[in-house]
Amino acid sequence: RHLGVTVRGRIADLASAIRSGEASATTVAAAAIDRAEQSQQALNAFTSIDSDGTLERAAAIDAQVAAGHDPGSLAGVPIGLKDLIDQAGIPTTNGAAFEAVVATQSATVVRRLEAAGAVIIGRTGLHEFAYGFTSENEHFGPVHNPWDTELSPGGSSGGSAAAVAAGIVPAAIGTDTGGSVRVPAALCGVVGLKVTHGRVPLTGVTPLAPSLDTVGPLAGSVADLALVYGAIAGDDPQEPWSAPIPVVMPQHAADPATVRVGVPAQWNDGVIDAATRASFEEVLQRIAAAGATVEPVDEPLLAITEAAAGAASLEILLQHRERWSTQPDLYGSEIADRLRSAEAIPDRYAVDVLAWDAGARHALDRLFTVFDVLATPTVGATRKVIGEPDIDIDGDAVSHRTVLSPYTWPVNRTGNPALALPIPGSGVPPASMQLIGSSFGEARLLEIGLGLEAAGLIRVEEPPIFYR
Repeated sequence: RHLGVTVRGRIADLASAIRSGEASATTVAAAAIDRAEQSQQALNAFTSIDSDGTLERAAAIDAQVAAGHDPGSLAGVPIGLKDLIDQAGIPTTNGAAFEAVVATQSATVVRRLEAAGAVIIGRTGLHEFAYGFTSENEHFGPVHNPWDTELSPGGSSGGSAAAVAAGIVPAAIGTDTGGSVRVPAALCGVVGLKVTHGRVPLTGVTPLAPSLDTVGPLAGSVADLALVYGAIAGDDPQEPWSAPIPVVMPQHAADPATVRVGVPAQWNDGVIDAATRASFEEVLQRIAAAGATVEPVDEPLLAITEAAAGAASLEILLQHRERWSTQPDLYGSEIADRLRSAEAIPDRYAVDVLAWDAGARHALDRLFTVFDVLATPTVGATRKVIGEPDIDIDGDAVSHRTVLSPYTWPVNRTGNPALALPIPGSGVPPASMQLIGSSFGEARLLEIGLGLEAAGLIRVEEPPIFYR
């Protein structure tokens, strides 16, 4: 059963207006550039804004329309792109002090966006090398949260989240290795999709931990998220992590009364403040009141081990070994500290984690024969003050990574897709719920997100800083 609501949102309406000639891609792009430039001092959401390239690309879209051609599902839609994804002719900085490399070829995800008619207006700010959860970048300055500019937007895709939340672009692209799409989506009150590992190609994306890395969209609604997902998902035979599994798109908004939600105890015991916990429990009650089955789950194979928690750092250290051994002084102090810490992690974790990964994946496979989705909070709190290492958890100062990461990173280890969904009216910024789906089950996951959105159970709200 479904609600009869089709997959349509702001992006679909905008693209339709441009395809029909009712709106001009050039006018839309110029307005997006203006919003980006107006906001830069307050938010610092972009490392660079490509005004000339954006207008040239938009003019080409208008020319296609004038010639009677359909530019694609994202015709003329402005998009922000995380600055570790290659875009031909534009430097990729990775948010780092190392020399930027000007790509000669765009990443697969960029080529797919442009094939669908999207117009990339600029490169969004990030945590250095995507290795962190705050986007407080020592080289480019911190990205600020549109809900409160003294707050972090989360990371590592903080610029993408801030640009969407502030209304600069209707969607942006981020990457997620341990929560880097979902955490900033949560702190900025937007929706974010961590795709199944292998669902969106990584070609042309600077790696952090390739066995965990994913590329995914952030947007102002689930409907918009689904449309961007459809443009970038699919196999790339040239990319070893890419999976040759057909992409199935969501068709309708699922009736909440048909949804089975499991709440896994082992993935719901992270640090969390009382208000966020209350908001999460309340939204589960409201989902149950809408007719959904909501049940607790006790699955010992999901219990976190030291190896599971630490193995990603070993893989990240391996990716940086050459730079770290030859040019350590070019790293920011936080990333340098994390790489030094990674050197002390026992090598056996790299092997021990394989058993945990397999057990957790198989446990999820069994659970998804019973449940459609599993639910957790996305983060333990949404207010992280820029410059402060800790977050206030009901009067206790707790390391921000301990608060922002525990609910998201296990999903990267299993490879499953997950949605970050804002809970309306739950705070400033609002709390966020994470829904985890079955492997390559993005279609069902998005249909459930659409159903919750249509029922008003989740909703993106406008922050105080909003550039129309």
